[in-house]
Amino acid sequence: MYFTRRELIKTGIVCTLSLSSTDVFARWILPSEKNEKKITQNDAPDKLWKWSKEVYFKVERGKNVQCLTCPNQCILEPNARSKCQSHVNKDGKLYTLVYGNPCATHVDPIEKKPLYHFFPSSRVFSIATTGCNFRCLNCQNWEISQARPEEVRFMDMFPDAVVENVRKTDCRSIAYTYSEATTFYEYMLDISRLAREAGIKNVWVSNGYINKPPLLELCKTLDAANIDIKNFSEEIYSRLNAGRLKPILKTLMILTEKGVWFEITVLIVPTYTDNMEMIKRMCEWILENLGPDYPLHFSRFFPRYKLTHLPPTSITFLENARKTAMKMGIHYVYVGNVPQADSNHTYCPSCKKRIIERLGYLITENRIKDGKCAFCRQPIAGVWE
Repeated sequence: MYFTRRELIKTGIVCTLSLSSTDVFARWILPSEKNEKKITQNDAPDKLWKWSKEVYFKVERGKNVQCLTCPNQCILEPNARSKCQSHVNKDGKLYTLVYGNPCATHVDPIEKKPLYHFFPSSRVFSIATTGCNFRCLNCQNWEISQARPEEVRFMDMFPDAVVENVRKTDCRSIAYTYSEATTFYEYMLDISRLAREAGIKNVWVSNGYINKPPLLELCKTLDAANIDIKNFSEEIYSRLNAGRLKPILKTLMILTEKGVWFEITVLIVPTYTDNMEMIKRMCEWILENLGPDYPLHFSRFFPRYKLTHLPPTSITFLENARKTAMKMGIHYVYVGNVPQADSNHTYCPSCKKRIIERLGYLITENRIKDGKCAFCRQPIAGVWE
């Protein structure tokens, strides 16, 4: 029997599927559409989740407590809930509700994150809980990112069980993804420490909206990241994402300083971010502050969540954005969500030859040897075998 996505959401069906010949653990657990609610100030659950633990970065202010994980820096009265819906004040202590209870796990190709220059063709164990510190009108995973943990079906999976599932599914890395991983920071950090000890790589897929102290701690176990630059305008960040641009730029600079490999994704949303002058300003900032070697992915928007009235992004605009970025000096620029485009391939910045060929998330040819172009021996930025 075939179910549409809407039917799956309404019925709460848990899907289990298998990838290739391996018994792959893969579930996606969705809440009812009716569970989309506004944030209120005194709506903490009566009881904490059985594995709830105190948030690592916070300051107590009498009966109130302030979260210091992300720039929202929510100040919570007793029984109040944070903007991300994952943290609550109970008896003057700040707790996370999403420790050890993921609502989504899946085995993905690393290219799906997207990471094109980090162990190509490897498998990554993706994990998420509910919650997000943004309110993006175009969110593609709003069913979990905008939900409260008690509103969805979830599974019990303590950090050591996550690492064990990674081993069982023959994955090289763990991706903290789908919703916003910063909102399950404690869970992510504890998993990443165990993964590092086990020789498993850690990948952070994020909007980059995090304060410096927790980011510096995460960098100790972080191997790679994909960071969304939603746009390059504070006004549009506020209107489209309910966030701010400046903290994301600081995150990118810290990742650069700490030597964490990252790639940048920019979703082009018609009428909001399809502005070539804004893209040029972003590219100028990248070149000046990060350099030319971090890959940039221009991603195609499809109507979702609260922007169903908009059309998909023009492929012509995406290709022009790519050409503009490369002309300005960024070495590796891709167009995402357009599977058969030539702009999915990797080209050597020196000899201009095609060195990685992709068909969707599948790599059909890899001409990088020892981290260099097989034709001219130009070093290719990334983390290779």
